[in-house]
This record gives sequence, C-alpha cells and structure tokens, in this order.
Amino acid sequence: MVPQISPSILSSDFAALGAECARIPSADWLHVDVMDNHFVPNLTLGLPVVESLLAHVTTPVDCHLMIADPDRWAPAYAEAGAGSVTFHVEAAHAPIRLAREIRAQGARAGMALKPATPVAPYADMLPELDMLLVMTVEPGFGGQKFLDIVVPKIAAARDLIAGSGAEVWLQVDGGVDLDTIGVCAEAGADVFVAGSAVFSAADPDRMIGALRDAAEEAGA
Repeated sequence: MVPQISPSILSSDFAALGAECARIPSADWLHVDVMDNHFVPNLTLGLPVVESLLAHVTTPVDCHLMIADPDRWAPAYAEAGAGSVTFHVEAAHAPIRLAREIRAQGARAGMALKPATPVAPYADMLPELDMLLVMTVEPGFGGQKFLDIVVPKIAAARDLIAGSGAEVWLQVDGGVDLDTIGVCAEAGADVFVAGSAVFSAADPDRMIGALRDAAEEAGA
C-alpha cells in the first residue's frame, strides 16, 4: 500500500480553514481532531464545523473523535459525509456495535488507542475495523514530541493485522515529521497524521510529498 498522508487541520489557521485546506491538494485525507474538553483537556471543533468543511472540500475527511460517549456522537459524523470516523476504545461502551454503525453510515470505521493502551486485547475486533490508530503522543494537543516508546506497539499492531487476515489500515498520529515518519513506516504504519510538520512548512503541499517519499522509502 502506498503511504497515505493525512494532515491535521488542528495546526492550520482556523480563521481561513477553507484556504488552508486548499494549500494541500495532494493530501490523501484531511484529518479533523474533534475534542470535547472531557475525554481530553482541550476543546476544538465539532459536527457543525465538520459539516461546513465537507461542503467546501473535495479531499476526504478523516475525523478523529477524542470525545466522551462516542457511541452517541460518532455515527453522526459518518452520516454527515466524513470518509473515515475514528473513536477511542477507552471511551466507547460498545466498540463493535459502534464500528458497525459507522460502517452502516458509509464511512470507514477506525479505532484509536492511547499510548498506554495495549493492542493485543483487541485483536479479535480487527475484522470489524477499517483502520487502527496508534497514538504516538497523549491525545489532546498538537505539536507534541513523538513518543518512541510506542514504536514496538506499532510493530505489534502490524503483526496482529497480518495475522487477522483483515484489510485494516494502520495509522499513527502525534509528532510525525521527517525525523520520525521513517521509523513508523518501518514498524508497519501506512497512514500518517502530520500537523505542524505540514502547516508550519513554507510549502505545505511539498512537505506532504516529502513525508510520503520518506515513508515509502522506509517501508519498502
């Protein structure tokens, strides 16, 4: 699989969100971090902003829900037109049912794990998912330093996916830049969320290409 880059708009200029997204036409996805100040200690944006964004972009939207009670709220993001909706297993009450509801609304179902959450207990859930997100920072804020202690978990997740026979993408999110994307790709990740590395670059779209090339070289 060719590496996919999903720039996080959390690092963009919210006052010019449409223009910011237009600066990255080669992005595979637009990554939207939804935070509710309950599951994580930060408040960002919610469904109305996502609905507005969906009306003005052609790049598929990848919603990462860092919220309490995703069982209640996640399906609405899929219904609104998000191409991928990811919930945190630590917050979900019925993760299998939730993944099925997201898929039933036509979106890809993703499940996220905090850095300290082990992946092995969820091996049997993999056929219910389209993507597994391994967080490489503590969720809640952009611009954090990559936690290299999580790299073995990325590799373990890749092994579990391979053993399951399911077609599940493996995403990483947090501190991903030109210095860290290679080790993630080598461990088995194939979808990469990058925020400040993209939007702080002089040419964000060129940075996407550089990140993709680095991941492809490391994962070859």
